[in-house]
Amino acid sequence: MPFLLALFCFFLLTAEGFSQSKKQQELEEQRQSLLKEIQQINSLLFKTRGEKKSVLTQVEDLDQRITSTENLIKITNRQANLLTREINDNLSKIDNLRTELTELKEDYAAMIKKSYKSKSEQSRVMFLLSSENFLQAYKRLQYMKQYTKYRKQQGESIKEKTALLKILNTDLLSQKETKNKLIDANKRTKIQLTKERGNQQELIASLKKDEGTFTGQIRSKQKAADAIDRAIEKIIAEAIAASNKAAAKDNPTGNTVSKVSSSFAMNAEATALAANFTSNKGKLPWPITKGGVVISSYGKHRHPQFPNVEVFNSGVEIVTDGGAKARAVFEGTVLSIFQQTGPKRTVMIQHGDYISVYSNLTNLLVKKGDKVSTKQELGSIYENPASGKTILKFVVNRNNKWLNPSDWIYKM
Repeated sequence: MPFLLALFCFFLLTAEGFSQSKKQQELEEQRQSLLKEIQQINSLLFKTRGEKKSVLTQVEDLDQRITSTENLIKITNRQANLLTREINDNLSKIDNLRTELTELKEDYAAMIKKSYKSKSEQSRVMFLLSSENFLQAYKRLQYMKQYTKYRKQQGESIKEKTALLKILNTDLLSQKETKNKLIDANKRTKIQLTKERGNQQELIASLKKDEGTFTGQIRSKQKAADAIDRAIEKIIAEAIAASNKAAAKDNPTGNTVSKVSSSFAMNAEATALAANFTSNKGKLPWPITKGGVVISSYGKHRHPQFPNVEVFNSGVEIVTDGGAKARAVFEGTVLSIFQQTGPKRTVMIQHGDYISVYSNLTNLLVKKGDKVSTKQELGSIYENPASGKTILKFVVNRNNKWLNPSDWIYKM
């Protein structure tokens, strides 16, 4: 029972501490995720020292690692700051507990002393027998019982608070040790980051000497990506038109709404599939069998080295291990397959009025019209012989509007 009471007191005193510990756990999970990401970047982008890369590619690869390292430092700093607050809270609790313990011990000592004097002056029996009547004797008996009970409670309370003090002290030592480890880790990371930035600045200086050539390469790459986007948009537009034409044929007396032409006309099955896709937002599986790292995010961006060049990504680009395969993120039907440059193919899968797109594939395992299931393999991801990189371009589209894949894929 004393132990349970001590535990209960501990929970009450550290309610805020548990909340902070939960936050600490979340930060640690983020830190571990970033460490894993940096490890993957090292493995996927810096796997061969002797590999010939263009200066622009080297700068872009370093930028990936620097960004992840900066995020790691931020998270580690937040952990250390949170630990500082937890340590200060713990010190405050320990100080208050010691004060309470001192007061308890002084009160308990006074009680023992008083009890001893009482026993030496007259016995309990004489104390009761000297009562004037039965009621007074009864009250004196209750008083002695309550006094004994209270003294026992005070003794138990001293034991409980002493045990709690030991727990808090142990916790405090653990927190200080964890904080020191985080600070040391951050020092090493900052030294590494300084070196990385220095290397990148040297490479950027050489880029600036021939800025026209490199900006031309970036725009050329963007032009190729735009061409694929236009091909995707054309296929989706044709599919939307076909679905509306079929719907009009099935329902010749129905009124045509102007908005219908810009979105898929769906039957009950397709509507249910789209609704199911929507309900899985943020929970869809990773589109690659071997994992990987996002190296180009969704949306418009100014190039970090050439601010006058704006680039647009209709999806995300994920670098992964050689031999990895792309897989469907949801059940659906293969809407189209078209050829890019060389051996590369793009696979488009329809999920009601949603389309998921997988570019840079070879050795396809599906064909147009196939029904596919969630996580079904679609084909191998092309490995660029020049850069040695295996990159999947992944897109999510709804009624010919680009959506951010990071909002849909679990923990992207």
